[in-house]
This record gives sequence, structure tokens and C-alpha cells, in this order.
Amino acid sequence: MDYPFLTKARSIESQLIEWRRYLHQNAEICFDLPLTTTFVKSKLQEFGYEPKTVGKAGIVVTAGNIGPVILLRADMDALPIREESGLPFACTNGNCHACGHDFHTTALLGAAKLLKEYEDRLQGRVLLVFQACEEGLDGMQDLLDHGLLDDPKPQAAFAMHTIQEKTGGAGIHRGYAGASSDVFTVTITGLGTHGAVPDQGIDPINVAAHIITSLQALNSREVAPDDMLVVTVCKIQGGSAHNIIPNTCTLGGTIRTANKKVRQFATKRLAEICQSVAATFRATAEVTYEGGVPPMISDPEFAGKCARYVDETLGCQASWAIPPMTGSEDFSLLCDHMPSVICWFGTGGQDEGYMHRGHHPAVTYNEKALHQMAAVYAGCAARWLAEHK
Repeated sequence: MDYPFLTKARSIESQLIEWRRYLHQNAEICFDLPLTTTFVKSKLQEFGYEPKTVGKAGIVVTAGNIGPVILLRADMDALPIREESGLPFACTNGNCHACGHDFHTTALLGAAKLLKEYEDRLQGRVLLVFQACEEGLDGMQDLLDHGLLDDPKPQAAFAMHTIQEKTGGAGIHRGYAGASSDVFTVTITGLGTHGAVPDQGIDPINVAAHIITSLQALNSREVAPDDMLVVTVCKIQGGSAHNIIPNTCTLGGTIRTANKKVRQFATKRLAEICQSVAATFRATAEVTYEGGVPPMISDPEFAGKCARYVDETLGCQASWAIPPMTGSEDFSLLCDHMPSVICWFGTGGQDEGYMHRGHHPAVTYNEKALHQMAAVYAGCAARWLAEHK
């Protein structure tokens, strides 16, 4: 059964752009999304849905009829960085949609509108999920903890993410598609003293420097060369004055890998290295982890179908094989429950004038991709249902 989703999506392109700009200008973070969730709910109600709040800030609606169920997900949260895009609708509250989640949310809203219009022709049900706190890697787990998959229970899951590539292309990988992520904090405790007499204290900043250097041996000496492992310290905080050695210093970063066994080994060894290095200098180190997610595995068979669905929806050879990434997505939590696929949708490459990658404060995206993404969400869902009725 053919659905004119691309034509219909193109006809509401101006609305999609308007919705996206509102979300962009009112970027919110983590689970604290009052303006965003209010807007999303109001649009869904306008389309004829009865949105349900799941967990702390998730929004869920269902379109279609009795039959197989496919889940579509979009994340809604932004990043806590000040925007430098110079756009007339730039956010000014200190947050920024620098990862394109405003695109994801808008595209799924567009798909919700399209699916509602063709609801009587759907050969099953579509569970549309608007998720909070993807950046913190806590949002999907919160939804799962509050019964996301209970009723209706989906048999497949599909999501999209913007990428700095040619507008309209859809990168899909079969198999390992993204890394696990474990966020770590190392709290080093020494003994504060005057900077003029370091021998009378235990310098936690010195300990932190040795820990950072020692951690580089994890992937270079303790893991096989063909096992991907990225250990990155992204934050160091310690001290408040130029002449005072502080009592404590903290490090923050992530461990990412494609292998579950390597993930277990690396998290264990990171703690051991931090604690042993600290002990060498008479300090202590406490290591805590939060927001852990497994590697993203795009089901190979489902990924092949999604590539075909994308091409059929957009009416051209739009899909392409993308290599696996070291970035992480908490959508990966669904992989253990059902065949899942994430698609990386091109929203502007450098040759089109989009010079910055995601998470850069000056990043911009091509709004011409919005209606295409909406059509792909709807098209993939409808075609999968038709083949699994």
C-alpha cells in the first residue's frame, strides 16, 4: 500500500519550520522541559491524539489499529551551552539545541500528523515516543522503568538523528552502530596546604594529572587493538586560588566501546588505576558511574528493510551505508528488547555551508530536511506494519 507521505509532508513544511523554531528558541535540558512538553502535547491534541505522560517527562501516543506495533522515538532535550549560531531565533536562556533534538521532535510531530490522517489505512499500530534527557542518557531508562513497553508492546523500534552530511541522505549501519557510554566521576582526596609548602600536604591536582596520563594505557596496552575503546577525561575541577593546594580535585569523563566484555573490563580497570595511582601519592580516589548505556546494535535484517523504506518514501536512492560511530545513544537500551535501528539523517554538509558538527555552539541545520524526516518516520512505520500484519 502506497502512502503519499512525502507530498503531504512537503505541504506542511512551513508549519514544521515554525514548530522547530519555537522549540529551538525555547531549548530546555534534562527532564526539565515544561515549555517543550506543553508544546508537544498541544500539537498532538490538535492532531486528535490523547497524549499520555510516561515517567518524569516522556510523552507517548498511539496511532493505528489492532495488529503489529512499531515504536518511533524522538528526543526533546537540549544541551546546557550558550548558543553562538547568530540565528534570529537563537535561544537566549543559556541552553542550545546543538544536537538537533528540536529537529527530531519536530519531525516526529510531523509524522504524528501524517499518521493520524492515514490512521484508518495503517495495518497495525505506531507507538510515538517523545523522550526527555537523552543527553544525560537517563531518559529511555526512565521510560522503561515506567512501563513504556507494556501496553501496547512494540515488536520493532526506529529512531533518527541529525548528522552533518548532505541534506536528505540517510545513513544506516547494519550491526554495531554506536558505542556504549559510561559516565564516570573520580573524586580525589588529598590534604590541602599553602602553595609555598607542598610537602606539608597531599596535592590532589598532581594526583589527577598522573591519573589522566595513566588512563591512556587502558586502550593502548590493556585492550586488543581491534577492540574499540575510547576513554576520555573531559572535565577537571580543583582549587580556588593561585596559592592554595586544595583538599580535593574531581575528574569527569566517559568510557565508550563496542564490546560488552570490554565495557565491563574497562569500567573495572579504570577504578583500579585511579585508586592505585592515588595511593601511590598518599591520596584516595573514589570512582562513581552514572548514565550507562550498552552499545547500539542496529538489527541487520531490520536495518536492510529501513534502508529500503527510506528509498521508497523519498522516491530516490537516499539511504547509504554509514560506518559505526563512537558516539552513544540511550535508544540502544531498546536493542535488548526488540529489533531496533537508528538512522542518521543528513541535515547539511560542509559543502552546503553547514560548517559545524553537533554539540558545537554555532551549529546550524538545513530546515529543508524537516519534511523529509517527517515523511521517513511515517513511511518506515507504515511500510513495516504492512509487511508484518
